[in-house]
Amino acid sequence: DVNESKLDLDIDWPGVFKHAHAVSKTNPFWNELSASNPFVHDIAASNRNKNNKYLSILKEKPYLFSKVSSNRDSLASSGDELDIDCLLRKTSARRSGRSKSVSDFLDIVDNQRFNPHKKTPQKTIPSDVTWLQNDREAYKMAWLSHRQLTRSCLDLEAMSHSPGWAQTQATDIHVVCKLNHEGGSVQLPDSDINIHVPVGHVLPGEFQEVGLKAILNPPSSFNNEVSITVSPLIELTLSNLNTREAIFLEVKVAAKVKNDPLSQVMSDIVCFYSLDKEGPFKKLENCYTYQDTIQVKLRDLSHVMYAVIAVQANKIQPPATNVWDYVQRTISVGIYGPKYIHPTFTAVFTVFGHNYIPGKLTICDIKKGGKNMPPVVFQLWGKHTFLLEKPQDLNISLVSCDPDFEVKMEDQSKNIKEEELKTGEMVRQQFLFSMLGCREMHFFVFLVQIKVLKSSQVTQFHVTTPDPAPKLSGIINRPKRLQNRKEIKSAPLLLIPTVKYPKFQDKTLSVNTYGVALKTVLRQNKIDYLLEYFKGDTIAILGEDKVKAIGQTKIKEWYVGVLRKKIGLVHCKNIKVISKEQAMDTADSELTTRNLVEQIALPFKKLTYIYSVVLSTVSESVYDWRALAEVLGYSHMSLDDFNEAHADKESERVAHVVKRMKEDCHANKKKRLFLYELIVALLKIDCQGLVARLTQDTIILTSAVKLGKYWRELAEKLARLTKQQIEAYEVPHQGKNGAVALEMMWKPAYDFLYTWGAHYGGSYRDVLQDLQSALDKMKNPVTKHWRELTGTLILVNCMEVLRASAFSKMEEEE
Repeated sequence: DVNESKLDLDIDWPGVFKHAHAVSKTNPFWNELSASNPFVHDIAASNRNKNNKYLSILKEKPYLFSKVSSNRDSLASSGDELDIDCLLRKTSARRSGRSKSVSDFLDIVDNQRFNPHKKTPQKTIPSDVTWLQNDREAYKMAWLSHRQLTRSCLDLEAMSHSPGWAQTQATDIHVVCKLNHEGGSVQLPDSDINIHVPVGHVLPGEFQEVGLKAILNPPSSFNNEVSITVSPLIELTLSNLNTREAIFLEVKVAAKVKNDPLSQVMSDIVCFYSLDKEGPFKKLENCYTYQDTIQVKLRDLSHVMYAVIAVQANKIQPPATNVWDYVQRTISVGIYGPKYIHPTFTAVFTVFGHNYIPGKLTICDIKKGGKNMPPVVFQLWGKHTFLLEKPQDLNISLVSCDPDFEVKMEDQSKNIKEEELKTGEMVRQQFLFSMLGCREMHFFVFLVQIKVLKSSQVTQFHVTTPDPAPKLSGIINRPKRLQNRKEIKSAPLLLIPTVKYPKFQDKTLSVNTYGVALKTVLRQNKIDYLLEYFKGDTIAILGEDKVKAIGQTKIKEWYVGVLRKKIGLVHCKNIKVISKEQAMDTADSELTTRNLVEQIALPFKKLTYIYSVVLSTVSESVYDWRALAEVLGYSHMSLDDFNEAHADKESERVAHVVKRMKEDCHANKKKRLFLYELIVALLKIDCQGLVARLTQDTIILTSAVKLGKYWRELAEKLARLTKQQIEAYEVPHQGKNGAVALEMMWKPAYDFLYTWGAHYGGSYRDVLQDLQSALDKMKNPVTKHWRELTGTLILVNCMEVLRASAFSKMEEEE
């Protein structure tokens, strides 16, 4: 029912407020009741069933038509001209105009980012508040308590100590699917936990509702010297016990048994099963294990069942001291924080005893002024996994890469004890960030470093915070523009809609501006990406934007031009700009869209990239594997070409296509280059947002490698870093002698450039242009002999003319 997602705040209080005048004299809250009373919403909400259910008929390729939690975040899109947020977003529960909390206002801002013209529905249903009608004191105390919480989010002083914006909704992750006799598969969102229901599990005409839920802390009894849990406690519910076939539980776990003979004999990955959450648990024999994945056949079915996966040792044989010595154990960590950052906020470092990292986490031990705060829901900001040989003391440090923010001194470094890791439960450490000075709030990047105290093992990764909270003033008339570049947050892939990519058309470019050469320019030493021309040549100008880059010796302004089927830069002072109508002979300046794509992608033949990063970025951002396969030359591929591991998710199919192309390029290295062919393909399906992201990422990495120790000079020019700040970037990469090895100098350079680039948000053109200008101004510019950065500036300046010529507007409208 549509009305289930709407709440009425026009509360009817029969028998309590019969006479408004009389009540206003005796009720001290009456004057503000209609103006602001967020607690009324919770009165209504508390009496409703909040269980979120995903309902669907699943077959061989299951798609969940799901009803998501009303407070669930929308997905953020990485661009590619597809407003995926608008397609996926579920409108949150609405409240009447007379009563809105801060969370409501922020939801309004979010909604207007996606659909600024959408009106708030006004239809409401009656609320059940009878339990407070006869208890005036209970109402008063409850209302005051909630008002205090809400006001604390509005008060700036209190806000600086608040970890979030009254985010107190429940966050248990679970899914419920309705299957018919044809069976199907059910996957817990954002996890590798699946239930497979075979055909004929129930009789034709009957249905089975399968529920999955992950309880993050597994039973402590399984974590000891001879056993460790490697999955969350899994709750499985069934509605129909009139079954004819068993069901299968499949879980990818956080460990695999080592390959040596002793480990293979002495330990095994097993599944324990119980009808009660507290046990007792029994070991199941119908298990099949392959590396880190276990499949369990469940025969004894019940309405509610519990399962947990563990590694169990038959015996501890020296030199082994515990079961950890027999396995390769993966530790998963997540960084959680509020939905929006504030001048002061808390980030929570969380260690999980399994590889399931939820997108939201309820934090119950936040303190303010020595007092416990109400539970708050934090969002996942970043995650990382690493191998840990055995349970050891860990040192965790968070370092801000932005001079505008700092971690509170006593929170900069914290320890996690070996005994805490042995329990298999979640371990959390809180880090308090604060803003320095009164500058404007902005998102930033910080470094997370994990050190194993008894060894030299160091693991580190970067985390980008969310944006600051939107300003409440003028939110109705001034919706904020959605940023072009955001990572896709984890969510069930099954919610992603079918995407139709435009058809690439190979035809002559449509050019409106030309330039007539005023002089002849021929260079004895050819320079990549710079055009040569004779006086009187007519050059097609691609766009009105100018590029600033170094020529032979000086920094100049250039137009992107086409002459004799070659794209390059032409000095602005060397041509006279004319219109299309004024151009006499344009035959030498014609170019097809296919040639344009192949030429502007040329820099990627010489750029450095990290294959795993490219693979994950593309697989998360392309939503139709067939479209990608076709432009890559694999139009003959079908679903039969995928094995079971790649057939379930669209992202896995896309990844399979990319891997296939990578293998083919590797087999023919002399003629084929992986990144170049991939960029050409993405341009041909109009994934310009994705190309821009890959361009910025590869340029930053390649620049770091090219700079080496000279990154310090660049850091001073770009960000005016002090000597101490430069040393802070180098400390994590120092060797035993206290210095950074020359061959490792690209790492602090990359850390700096990544942080610097993050400040630009989606303005990738500005990132590339400012980096070009800064490199050109160095004492010994690397851009004099390394011109690929200039080439990428040509690429981003040609995107508009490419789209206008290669993709039909009529097709886009359809």
